[in-house]
Amino acid sequence: MIEQARAVGFSTLGIADPDAIAGARERLQSFLDAGSHGDMDWLANEPARRASPKVLWSDVRSVIMLGMNYGPDENPLALLEQTTRGNISVYARGDDYHDLIKKRLKTLARWLIAHAGGDVKVFVDTAAVMEKPLAHAAGLGWQGKHTNLVSREFGSWLFLGAIFTTLDLPRDNADIDHCGSCQACLDICPTKAFPAPYRLDARKCISYLTIEHKGAIPRDYREAIGNRIYGCDDCLSVCPWNKFAQEGHEAKLAARDELRAPSLSELARLDDAAFRTMFTKSPVKRIGRNRFLRNVLTAIGNSNDATLAADARRLLDDDSPMVRGAAVWALSRLLPRAEFSNLAARAHDADEDVRNEWSAALT
Repeated sequence: MIEQARAVGFSTLGIADPDAIAGARERLQSFLDAGSHGDMDWLANEPARRASPKVLWSDVRSVIMLGMNYGPDENPLALLEQTTRGNISVYARGDDYHDLIKKRLKTLARWLIAHAGGDVKVFVDTAAVMEKPLAHAAGLGWQGKHTNLVSREFGSWLFLGAIFTTLDLPRDNADIDHCGSCQACLDICPTKAFPAPYRLDARKCISYLTIEHKGAIPRDYREAIGNRIYGCDDCLSVCPWNKFAQEGHEAKLAARDELRAPSLSELARLDDAAFRTMFTKSPVKRIGRNRFLRNVLTAIGNSNDATLAADARRLLDDDSPMVRGAAVWALSRLLPRAEFSNLAARAHDADEDVRNEWSAALT
């Protein structure tokens, strides 16, 4: 089956027993009880269904886990030094992987039915499936101390998909943890989002804050975000196992030139129509223009480039209170104190959250 999987574009395949992640429910419940999921209420919906393939589908007898390599062609950490440019997570610089992987999963599933019979269901990570523990059980890699999957062959750069089948297929051996004493992924995290190895507090994670979080970014984390305007690759990029990683070769996942290091000034000028055009087929599109500009303005505030103040000042009149509030914070970082105070004295925003941003910036 691996030859057919590779023929349709997957890089690796393994097969797990549906009962192979027996401890996943307890780990998930502990994560939820601590409130570490933040705004991601969908994680708390039916945790038993999420933690057990057989609860999700009682007829499943085997879980086929597949990985698609999306290794970058450059070090994502290098862009963090270009403070007037936006840093978009590697996975989001090309087309949305969900659509691509689901189509490939269906193609492989049809082949499986034609050659072996049975019934199937396919899942990408929008479904209630714990892909990383299942991938570990199927031998694709192990969950590192940053909680993401690590592969000895592909490092940190694998998209995952699953095929549940009624066929009873031979199982692969689970991989073992090869992290050892290394904790580079924990040490590099700008917001200290890992309270302990193998534990993540999503509420502090830059990927969560710039993608899943729907409100203003908490002030305590804004400076640490730097120029990351959609996601964060720090804990992935620093993993020593990436020395064995390979550059991805799927054309639809390749970074678009305009998303490699976009100008913050140009991004700050996007209206809703221009945003939708720029991010057609991109996962970035799903957070919407207002949350995206919230992120862009946070990066502008971290840029130390006073010439970007004009872009932030223009957005003080934006229709979105979220954007206006982010513009206030950016200006408080870029303008001389006296100039900002004068600007604040003339501000009379109708939105309470924006008024609070002005007050907080003056204290």
